[in-house]
Amino acid sequence: MKKKVIAIVIVIAAVCIGAVYLLSTDESLEEQNTYAAKPVMYLYPKEGTEVKVKLDYDGQLTCTYPAYDNGWQVTAQPDGTLVAANGKTYSYLFWEGKSDTDYDMSRGFVVKGTDTADFLQTTLSQLGLEPREYNEFIVYWLPKMQDNLYNLITFQTDAYINSAKLDITPEPDSVLRVFMAYQALEKPIEVEAPELPQVERTGFTVVEWGGTEVR
Repeated sequence: MKKKVIAIVIVIAAVCIGAVYLLSTDESLEEQNTYAAKPVMYLYPKEGTEVKVKLDYDGQLTCTYPAYDNGWQVTAQPDGTLVAANGKTYSYLFWEGKSDTDYDMSRGFVVKGTDTADFLQTTLSQLGLEPREYNEFIVYWLPKMQDNLYNLITFQTDAYINSAKLDITPEPDSVLRVFMAYQALEKPIEVEAPELPQVERTGFTVVEWGGTEVR
């Protein structure tokens, strides 16, 4: 089956541990260091499959679950259930880290804080996330976004996938990576809206979502 790799990065600036986080009072470091917060990875093979996942991250991992020991190795089921070698069961692979990845906020969407939930549900569905995935996404991020007057939401594929490369065995047929960060705004600004890609999930599919704050 022809491999289809779909990498989508949503960048949104938020106020909290999950978004871009200031790591130092030094202004130059504040501009450079960011947290990649709660990227979670779902594995959906067509049948029960032993899967190895390695992450080549251009930064420092700060938390992983299950523990990242030079990679993850699990038995994945079609419904996304993951069983590690120790027999423990997981819903997804989780990681977060800090890096100096530079994000371009010049294109995106300006959304009222009170409209955040509706916007995320509609947009994440269009990007290819299924209800279980976008509901978990929204539950995590909505409390950090809904009380802002406005949020600037941008999409940046290359910046994320270049800083967090994946090596998965066996090779998946489809890879969907949705990385969200948001920027809180006091008032709306004019930005060009990007075209949202149409996603097709086929065969062994890997789905990842996460986020970072850009200030």
